[in-house]
Amino acid sequence: MLDSVKIQRRQSEIRQALAELVAKDAPTEDETRSMDEMDREYRSNETRYRAALIAEDDERREAGEELETRSDREWAELMGKFELRQAAVHLDEGTAMTGQTKEVVDELRAKGGYQGVPVPLEALETRAGETVAAGTPDPIRTRPIIERLFANSVAGLMGGQAVNVGIGELEYPVATSKVTAGWTADELGDVPPPTEYATIDRPLKPDHNLGVQMSISRKAMKQSGAGLELAIRRDMSGAISEELDKAVFQADGTAGTPLGLFPGAATYGITETAVGAAAQWSVFRAQVTEFMLGNAANGPGSVRLLVRPEVWDALDDQVLTGTGITEWDRLTSNMGAVHMTNNALAAPAGGATSAIMTTNAGGVPPFYMGLWGAVDLIRDNITKAASGQLLLTAIMTADITVSRSVQTRIMTDIQ
Repeated sequence: MLDSVKIQRRQSEIRQALAELVAKDAPTEDETRSMDEMDREYRSNETRYRAALIAEDDERREAGEELETRSDREWAELMGKFELRQAAVHLDEGTAMTGQTKEVVDELRAKGGYQGVPVPLEALETRAGETVAAGTPDPIRTRPIIERLFANSVAGLMGGQAVNVGIGELEYPVATSKVTAGWTADELGDVPPPTEYATIDRPLKPDHNLGVQMSISRKAMKQSGAGLELAIRRDMSGAISEELDKAVFQADGTAGTPLGLFPGAATYGITETAVGAAAQWSVFRAQVTEFMLGNAANGPGSVRLLVRPEVWDALDDQVLTGTGITEWDRLTSNMGAVHMTNNALAAPAGGATSAIMTTNAGGVPPFYMGLWGAVDLIRDNITKAASGQLLLTAIMTADITVSRSVQTRIMTDIQ
């Protein structure tokens, strides 16, 4: 117990005792002596109480700094011990979850409504050092599951920032007006008139739900054991990442999808340029120049470029006369980063493709991906009941918005 609390309790006891003695009309000598002693003790305790508060304030401040970091550290440790296998078995057989997995699920349920078992996004990450348990007697040794191939995620590589939203909506006010400065014309002249400072709101809304469905056979449940957890986690993570990448750049805002950068260029105010020429370093250099003229970038080193593999194929085949340097070499040596994707950008049509450039100006990312809460893992034990399969549905809510449109430029019709 804190010293200040102990002193407060003692002060209350003294006040109660003094109240009883003062109420007497003719106190005895012993009672009078007792009142004097309690009065001295009360005054002394007041000094001790103030000293205890000062000392405990420093202790609270030190403990608070530790608690601020401890909560994140403890949550990360819990995520590292979350077992997706327990969630699958709980949905399939009704087995009660235990340990850190139960603790995480209870915590998520307390902060949001879920139809199935809530699974944190961190639990879908691939964890280093995880292996399939060995030593089980089995005449046939089953190796770890070989999963599907997914496209690498490029939304984060292009500077996008994932924002986790608990409930409700998240809004980003963006300045749209230009405040100008000017000189007085003469000694008594006025400065230029005021310029209205206007903003536009760029909200993230929980209107779009992304789902992943998996049908797990009874054989897979019995045969793979702990390895099944790793396979499901990687499969879900890959499917969600691939679809989010496609949505960030290609989603047209219909059929439940958010509005991506390419279809929403006009809505977001993103500059879109039809190149109409063969892919060369000079084509991309012209767009970097426009970035610098718009104060969005200090140079090509702060600009990221996303192209399809066909652009690399074309540029790497163009060798400068008398040198061993290709157009691709010139591009990658000047740009801050060049990334390739066959998923986030649409396939070439009529021999023409598209590309996109982004930059982080003033520490602000070019676009945001809003993710609401955790992945909601729901079990369907009816549809596949005849074959004993476990049908899992993972649903997450996500949205996309652009911060400053000048931080993004789109190029189309690149031959």
